[in-house]
Amino acid sequence: MDMTRRPRRLRTDGVRPLVRETDVSASDLIAPVFVDATTDERVPIETMPGHERVPVEESVARVEEVLETGVEAIMVFGIPESKDERGSRAWASDGVVQAAVRRITDETDAYVITDVCLCEYTEHGHCGVLEETAESDPDLTVRNDETLGLLGNIAVSHARAGADMVAPSGMMDGMVGAIREALDEDGHTDVPIMSYAAKFESSFYGPFRDAADGAPAFGDRRHYQMDPANAREARREVELDVEQGADVLMVKPALPYLDVVRDVRESYDHPVAAYNVSGEYAMLHAAAEKGWLNLEAVAYESLLSIKRAGADLILTYFAEDVADRL
Repeated sequence: MDMTRRPRRLRTDGVRPLVRETDVSASDLIAPVFVDATTDERVPIETMPGHERVPVEESVARVEEVLETGVEAIMVFGIPESKDERGSRAWASDGVVQAAVRRITDETDAYVITDVCLCEYTEHGHCGVLEETAESDPDLTVRNDETLGLLGNIAVSHARAGADMVAPSGMMDGMVGAIREALDEDGHTDVPIMSYAAKFESSFYGPFRDAADGAPAFGDRRHYQMDPANAREARREVELDVEQGADVLMVKPALPYLDVVRDVRESYDHPVAAYNVSGEYAMLHAAAEKGWLNLEAVAYESLLSIKRAGADLILTYFAEDVADRL
């Protein structure tokens, strides 16, 4: 055989790392942090091994644990002490996220991103103001335009508390524009928006809903989160967010939607984020507990695939474990 091209020449130990096309580093990763106003001690999250809800008083200690691994950015999610029909604790100046963010920004060097949504704060668990027939005969479930002002209020309250970036996740039409206008009017022109630009109605969110106590009390979120079958629609969603001033574009979930991550990467020069969601995390843990997979290896390979698809940033529950081993 006369083979002039032998790809295996570049797979020996010495040269293999030199020609590696993709790497994952700790600075690529964002670690979720759950702060719970209803508890005075850490509460393990059963469906997400290794993660827990922490009281506001423990939020700084929890973030310091993240920083020790080399991860520099966190996303704060809150579990409020009370809920109501409109989710008013989401924008309260003394709310759980606001209180935690003030502590974290005062006492650490973490880059603090906050989740801007209403599902954890509403009695019904949906991501906005309900239409009158939402439970019995829904049309669009959530009143889009009435919800936009509330999202603006939340983003402003987070920025006032010291958040470095806000991340709206409700998939409301016009949410990026409404939040940008609210932030600018309040003097927060330098606070960027990382939009959940293509967020799909996914079966991979189950453990998170346990963690953040944000499952809908009835129905589902098909009227505002995207149909998993649609990729061209994702392009339209992302384009609208770009037009409205989004600074970072997120795709959620990550692994089942790597084609969308790649499409967004090729279509826009914005930073692209992907959310390696709770179900992706939990299923790998479950398989590892059975002895079917090596958890450390598959966790790293999963994040590597997300980076290879085109993500610049990865929000992942594996952040600390992977960063600690890099």
